[in-house]
Amino acid sequence: MAEPVLQWWARRQFSRGRTVPYDVGEFRTGWAAYPELIRQYHPELNHGIVLSQVPLAADVLLCWECPLGHRFAATPSEQRERPGRVRRRSAWCPECAALALPKPVILGEPRAIPAKTKRAAPPICTKTPDVATGTPFLSVCAPKPASAAEARLRAALVERLIFTPDHNAIKVARPFFRHTEVWPDIVLPELRVAVEYDTVGRHGLEHVGKREAADRRKDRALRAAGWKVVRLRMGRLEPLGPHDLQLSSIGAAGLTRLIDRLRGIRGALLVNAYLR
Repeated sequence: MAEPVLQWWARRQFSRGRTVPYDVGEFRTGWAAYPELIRQYHPELNHGIVLSQVPLAADVLLCWECPLGHRFAATPSEQRERPGRVRRRSAWCPECAALALPKPVILGEPRAIPAKTKRAAPPICTKTPDVATGTPFLSVCAPKPASAAEARLRAALVERLIFTPDHNAIKVARPFFRHTEVWPDIVLPELRVAVEYDTVGRHGLEHVGKREAADRRKDRALRAAGWKVVRLRMGRLEPLGPHDLQLSSIGAAGLTRLIDRLRGIRGALLVNAYLR
């Protein structure tokens, strides 16, 4: 049975024979996968015990506070299991989750139910140039780089590789979100390789759940167009394809691993010809 945090802490002091049973930072790696829980936990609400001192499976009631100010008690396991694979911010807080539920329908006078009409498919963007499938080009629809880290990666590749840096889109055969083009983070036209930079983002929402499914669909479209895909999966994100790399950070070592992966895909003779 879960016990209050002070009672749990005292019991762990006795069983481990230490004034501080767990050092600060001892469980930081495990909690790093739950950035929203890190934001909801406040040591001052838990008698000064920091989250990285609490095992992820500890049967202890901790006090949490969501961004809207709702305070509630829950064990680490209860908090980690709340969202499942859907990481809405409201799912981490029981009060926010209750408020997010649809309101009950109040029955009144019976109304005629309108006949269902077939919804027209959204129109396909006409700004994509009429080029062959697999052709890289400069798109006017492509979004700007999503992060500073992505821009630094692009700049580092420009220093190491000779490629056409202004291409930001690839023509695909089937529509992808109302476009017949996809926008990799970095396009290497000379090697026909698309590079993607994946992180979970500030709120742990990126490249997980439905967004992971969209990533897989995007990769299939690129492969069908004759391109290879290398995803740089940061942190705890698992590889999605055969050429993906798991990295803790993008630095000189990470860039070297990426170039080695390009050699493995297209051959050292071709890739070395484009090295600066």
